[in-house]
Amino acid sequence: MIDKMPQNISNKSSDDEIDILEIFVYLKSKWKFLLVFLILGACCGVLVSKWIRPAYRSDVVLQVNVKGNKQGLALGEMGALLDISTPSAAEMELIKSRVVLEQVIKDERLCFSAIPLNKMDRLMDREGRMDLELLQIPRAYREAKGELIARVTADSSKYEVVGLEDQVLLSGEVGETYRKPFAGDTLVICVKSLTATVGQTFLLQAVHPQEAASALLKKLGIAEEGKNSGIIRVSLEHRYADRVAAILNTIANTYLKQNIEMRSAEAKKTLAFLEEQLPGVKAKLDSAEQKLTTFRHSKGTIDLTGETRLHLEKDVTLQQRILELEQRKQEALRLFRAEHPTVRTIEEQQSKLRHELAKQQRSAASLPVVQQEVLSLQEEVEVNNRLYTNLLNNIQQLRVVQAGEVGNVRIVDEAYEPILPAKPKRKLILLGVTFGFLLLGCFIVYIRRMLTNGVCSSSEVEQATGIGVYGKLPMLDGKTKNDVYKPCVSLKPDDPFAEGVRALRTALEFSVFCDGKKVLMVSGLVQGVGKSFVSTNLAASFATSGKKVLLVDMDLRRGHLFKHSQKGLCEMLEHEDYSDDYVVKVTNNFHVLGSGARVVNPGGLLNSSRFSAFLDSFRDKYDLIVLDTPPVFQCSDALLVEKHADYLLCVLKHAAHTIESIQDALNTFDRSTETPLPKAFVFNKCERHAGYGYGSYYGYYGYHKKY
Repeated sequence: MIDKMPQNISNKSSDDEIDILEIFVYLKSKWKFLLVFLILGACCGVLVSKWIRPAYRSDVVLQVNVKGNKQGLALGEMGALLDISTPSAAEMELIKSRVVLEQVIKDERLCFSAIPLNKMDRLMDREGRMDLELLQIPRAYREAKGELIARVTADSSKYEVVGLEDQVLLSGEVGETYRKPFAGDTLVICVKSLTATVGQTFLLQAVHPQEAASALLKKLGIAEEGKNSGIIRVSLEHRYADRVAAILNTIANTYLKQNIEMRSAEAKKTLAFLEEQLPGVKAKLDSAEQKLTTFRHSKGTIDLTGETRLHLEKDVTLQQRILELEQRKQEALRLFRAEHPTVRTIEEQQSKLRHELAKQQRSAASLPVVQQEVLSLQEEVEVNNRLYTNLLNNIQQLRVVQAGEVGNVRIVDEAYEPILPAKPKRKLILLGVTFGFLLLGCFIVYIRRMLTNGVCSSSEVEQATGIGVYGKLPMLDGKTKNDVYKPCVSLKPDDPFAEGVRALRTALEFSVFCDGKKVLMVSGLVQGVGKSFVSTNLAASFATSGKKVLLVDMDLRRGHLFKHSQKGLCEMLEHEDYSDDYVVKVTNNFHVLGSGARVVNPGGLLNSSRFSAFLDSFRDKYDLIVLDTPPVFQCSDALLVEKHADYLLCVLKHAAHTIESIQDALNTFDRSTETPLPKAFVFNKCERHAGYGYGSYYGYYGYHKKY
């Protein structure tokens, strides 16, 4: 005989795999609840996928010449000055600049928008479209958060603008510009195109260009294809396919134009500087030529000696070099400070040339006076003439550069008009929302399960109490009345509950009633655990196995097996009449004794020698006596009956009791007797998955009936 199971009866591992498996099995038992969430998720997924407006995606590909412009190689030092190389990262930042984006906002009219308002049309993909060429809403009206609504009237070419309280402000046609005094200012509107049905409405909005540029920047995707490849891809998503292509191409063309203007800006500045210096140099040249002509008229033609000519050529060359260095110095000062090494190097070179020029001029003092005057005049003419000629050549070169500048960027692929929208991915959204609702349902089921704080695991009960769990009885579908004349094990022998009762009966036969014990006490912790239902079906199951069984309703306060008008145990104990007149015969082997009429003090009857005499008189008549006692936490009757029983079967409701309450009940039972009564547990009202493989017994009895 097994009275108590050892403390280490079950040392099951509580690893994650077992926990996860239990969770999934529990969720499976709540499939009806989860099915509702699955259907709700599918419906919401369809609505969400329909509600999200389509978004078309396109891109434009640009190539940046990171090595600079090779056109400048033909211009020598001037070309090297104007040749600028820019990395791709800098070019991508330039595309994002306000200089480019604000111009795009202006060209594409992105400050103005007309948003469709018809919700049903949005769900049915029947929204209209209105493109605005011009929209100016009075500032006072915008600050008051007033809304302007455009409503399509007679046909797709006419509309009316409605303000607050459905006031019609103006009626217009597509392509016409209208100006009307409104809100202390002027309302200006021009609709470029309109594709909508009669009655559709649009919300008119006009934002500041900076706000529109910021919104456009957030939508732009700019990335370099490969490392240091110089290939830049600019992508964008928009509500309309033609608009996304137009906006991207405008961005590319605007950026290309800005790039060319930036690269030719240096040439423009240098050209303006040279053109500013040209009149002064020309005036000096004319003055020097006039002086030389006047001298020749007064002195006549003078033949220069070889030494004088040599002095003249040297002086002209030195002064020419000094002027060239001065020009380079001015160009450098536009880029660097005066303390920069480049500027200092040019100044040192000028100083050396001036020192050499001064020596040359001192050596010329030994020449005749007339030769010195001719030398000075011709030197001034030659120097100014060369300077003027160089200025003209540089100006011409810069004009060629400005006219032929193509920038270091070119458009490889223009933006195309997409055929299919990139978003929304309707199937993905449907699956995602449906799965999200399913997870929400699982979360609710799991939270409800956690909040019950009840014990579901038989191993947990066995480890905490040291008492074995002899069975798990699954919950029956629907409400089933406890009828001793028609017990479930007889009406539904193929039901998992009936199979569970038979398994419990087998466990009790081998562990309890193998040594002549006959009185089985069935109790519970609280009301509603199905104790009486288990007692009735267990007794009926023993009866079908060939044992003669007596089921006694020990709830003398609230008997459940029969009506209180029918005589039973109370009358038997009061009259000390232990005959079979009070016993109801259900079958040959299954007899039932009801509680009888209610009594004021049932504890007095149970605690007296009458109850002991009752059991002694019936022990020899029956193979098994099942005592259906009240819950231990609600009255003390069960504790009085325990003294006369041979074995205690405690019924626990699945996921309804805590370990602490179960241990308290056991301590209560143990304190009521000198020698603790042998005990066992059975879980009742379990989910269909909980048990020892009840599903494998479906059709077991039907198999034998058929064959």
